[in-house]
Amino acid sequence: MSPVYDRVKELLIDKFGVPADEISPESTFEDMDLDSLDLVEFALAAEEDLGVRISDEEAEQLTTLSDTVALLEAKGAKVS
Repeated sequence: MSPVYDRVKELLIDKFGVPADEISPESTFEDMDLDSLDLVEFALAAEEDLGVRISDEEAEQLTTLSDTVALLEAKGAKVS
């Protein structure tokens, strides 16, 4: 997987307590038991960590982790 995927996975594990074995490219936020508030917090954490902006409309459209990573990469996310 990409560095952005790896970083997003780390965020989900470290900040949201998602077990690593529940995270795959096909995982949905629902699969990972993240609610709408968690999604907002995730978007903010990803913005801060990866240096990109995710609009509310974009966040609402994200369903799988691979969708999320694709959006972040398209926006030029940088892993430091």
